[in-house]
Amino acid sequence: MNASTNFKPKIIGFLCNWCCYGGADLCGVSRFQYPPYIRVIRVMCAGRVDPAFVLRAFERGMDGVFIGGCHFNDCHYNTEGNYDAFSMVQIMKRLLGHIGINPERLRLEWVSAGEGTRFAEIMNEYGNKILAMGPLGIEGDKGMDELRSRIATVTGLIPYIKEVERKHMRIKEKSEKAYREFFESERFEKTYKDYIEPKLDHT
Repeated sequence: MNASTNFKPKIIGFLCNWCCYGGADLCGVSRFQYPPYIRVIRVMCAGRVDPAFVLRAFERGMDGVFIGGCHFNDCHYNTEGNYDAFSMVQIMKRLLGHIGINPERLRLEWVSAGEGTRFAEIMNEYGNKILAMGPLGIEGDKGMDELRSRIATVTGLIPYIKEVERKHMRIKEKSEKAYREFFESERFEKTYKDYIEPKLDHT
């Protein structure tokens, strides 16, 4: 299904107070152009964005959810917040696929307070991607009522999924390489299939 030419995406952005929000502010002060339909919520840390926030945004009809934080090893809040955000997003993308929402509608990026140009470039690229996808709900011609029902069911599992992440998906080595390798590994696949998929199969 092609997106309507009159489609104006609704995108919400959760931006880290210390880095990405500063980058967005610099972007505005420098008069760099980016899509006007992105609404920003400032948070203390990208790692404080709960999975339920992401699901609630889609449940309320957002076409995209953007999370912006500090670069790896540069977290200004609790030193590991961006690692927490990265883990959450990898799991959430799998859950969105189960619900029937294109995982690419959820985006995580690192932007420092001095990277106004980078913020504008990311927002323009991401905004164009959401424009090309069209309104939420067109994947597989699923209606919003069906999506909301699925979202509500998965939202109820979030406390359990967070417990699984704490017990079985925590990585001792705090490095971008280690985290990316884990979420691309058979270990992650097995953990997800053993602990999370069975719960989803009953939804």
